[in-house]
Amino acid sequence: MLHPELVLGGPVGNGTDSLPFFQELVSRILHLHFRDCKTKVSGDALQLMAEFLKIFVVEAAVRGVQQAQAEDLDTVDVDQLEKVLPQLLLDF
Repeated sequence: MLHPELVLGGPVGNGTDSLPFFQELVSRILHLHFRDCKTKVSGDALQLMAEFLKIFVVEAAVRGVQQAQAEDLDTVDVDQLEKVLPQLLLDF
């Protein structure tokens, strides 16, 4: 079984070294979709959304690798991610 640490190239979970950058990125993504430019996101909501997106991306990567392994491929391509995406979205 493939571990998320292998996919991301480092520890997953409590690492806070890249968290401020990632939260800023998530904040910008969220604000792109707000209708009112005055809408604010609390720090807790931003942290929760950042953690959710991190888990989602890791799970997508792991499932993509598992799909590639099932197809006897050495690399993950968009095709493998497209195959696992429907079930991934249903699971989340």
